[in-house]
Amino acid sequence: MVKNGSKQSGATKTARRILISQPRPESDKSPYFDLERKYKVELVFHPFIKLEGIPAKEFRKQKIDIMQYSAVIFTSRNAIDHFFRTCEEMKVTIGQDTKYFCITEAVALYLQKFILYRKRKVFYGADGTNKSMFDVINKHKENEKFLYVCSENQQDNEIVTWLKSNNCEFQLAFMYRTISNDIKEVIEGKEYDVICFFTPSGVKSLFDNLPGFKQNGTVIGAFGNNTSKAVEDAGLKLEIKVPSPQKPSMVSALDQFLASTVSKK
Repeated sequence: MVKNGSKQSGATKTARRILISQPRPESDKSPYFDLERKYKVELVFHPFIKLEGIPAKEFRKQKIDIMQYSAVIFTSRNAIDHFFRTCEEMKVTIGQDTKYFCITEAVALYLQKFILYRKRKVFYGADGTNKSMFDVINKHKENEKFLYVCSENQQDNEIVTWLKSNNCEFQLAFMYRTISNDIKEVIEGKEYDVICFFTPSGVKSLFDNLPGFKQNGTVIGAFGNNTSKAVEDAGLKLEIKVPSPQKPSMVSALDQFLASTVSKK
């Protein structure tokens, strides 16, 4: 069990082992590995969830005519993958005038895998927060019909609420779903000083695998408002909340957190 019996807050001691609930980065140049070297910590990567594409036959039941939408909202690379997969399965050709609104520049650049990238057609938030993406959408929302591509069981409610309150014409398009991964091998009997979550489904997966999980001093990090809410709703103490203007990414948040633990040694 993670940190069994430990009552000491992670903020007052140096973290040594951090569990990142995502796949290991493919590139050795990932900034996560810079953190390992800088602070001499061990990062363990293991995805807490698996994505399952909703086949075109099932998607058709949503009665969405993709070609009727002039703008698409993406909050992840996975959403982009499944959007273009669905279009291919349904033999839908996306118009060149379609606008794409992305949560970060990294997500926006991923579109190059599928389209001829034109900056005037692709927009993204300045700092990775929903608010920065809303600021961009707000400048272009007139006469646009938005398709928000998301998971069947993991929509960002803040985005939905904003679209509604700002009178945007939009539709949720469920093109994939998340299911809990088997994480028992990586977490049972192991000690981690920090666990980082990136989706509400990741939090659910933890308790699906370990219904009796106790935090016991383990520092919890969460990316995104919905993930933060899921952590707190599960009765866990949240100490690392991302993103923010000072901490736009989980890497930057961990950098600040680890620097603070070193300074308090």
